[in-house]
Amino acid sequence: MNHFETIFDFFTKKLAGEIEEISKRVPEKLYEPVIYSLNMGGKRIRPVLLLMAYQMFRSDLEKALPAAFAIELFHNFTLLHDDIMDNAHLRRNFKPVHIEYSNNAAILSGDAMSILSYEYITKCESVNSKEIIDLYTNTALKICEGQQFDMDFEASNNVSVDDYLNMIGLKTAILLATSLKLGAIIAEAPVEDAQLLFDMGYNLGLAFQLQDDLLDTFGNQDIFGKTIGGDIVSNKKTFLLITALKLAKHDQLTELNVWLQKINFSRDEKIEVVKKIFSELKIFEITQKKIEYYFQIALNCWEKINVDLERKEGLLSVAKNLMDRQN
Repeated sequence: MNHFETIFDFFTKKLAGEIEEISKRVPEKLYEPVIYSLNMGGKRIRPVLLLMAYQMFRSDLEKALPAAFAIELFHNFTLLHDDIMDNAHLRRNFKPVHIEYSNNAAILSGDAMSILSYEYITKCESVNSKEIIDLYTNTALKICEGQQFDMDFEASNNVSVDDYLNMIGLKTAILLATSLKLGAIIAEAPVEDAQLLFDMGYNLGLAFQLQDDLLDTFGNQDIFGKTIGGDIVSNKKTFLLITALKLAKHDQLTELNVWLQKINFSRDEKIEVVKKIFSELKIFEITQKKIEYYFQIALNCWEKINVDLERKEGLLSVAKNLMDRQN
């Protein structure tokens, strides 16, 4: 029951049908980037988690599909805008929408995706409709707040680890958490179980983003699907950089600051030098321990969910796979 692959295949087929319907909308140029974005693929983690959470309590998955579509559309909308803000050149080994089309197209089509996501969430048939809309709306706003914090950090030299963890909690973790909780709410699960799923998703989301930061610096680009070293090049205040600045000794700190302040530089050289300092400071190992810390909290929440083991073991398998990923 509720194995990721089975639900992934189910959702992917249903999403293909929705993409087909979206392709019939006009004006075509508004929806072409939407279709392009959705057809890039991806792991569909958030909608599948929503469906897995729903299936812990009920078996009629069709009822939860509108919320799953909403989550997937909203997530992809954020990627369209994030890629513009980050000046990204690769997304899932494809050109991002703003490069394939234009910045204006990515902004407007992204806006359309966000509105489409609300169109889907309002189709949820549940006695908890108000709670669903309230949670979804609050999450959408929190993600925007997280993105603003991320942008603010670019110009700040005083970002702490706690600041960073709060930011990724808003920008990344909350959507994973909400996906799981929405599935439970639509299934009319006990309040306590719905909250445990939210808490599990939030801590899993923190671990997920820290893993993403790690892969951005130490991953394999062909597998990761994004340009390696982008965070280093853009001086992004990740857990890795913040921790390095805190731990660096005099010479290391001086060299880090020199590279952080350089305007004209060799991209490859900057990545090589900063990675060398990271290695000297054992940043990889420190980040890995932090990932394991949040993953353990997520596991503790999973253990307390009051359903039979066979109904929740699939979720544990997904959580473990997320922590072992290379992309």
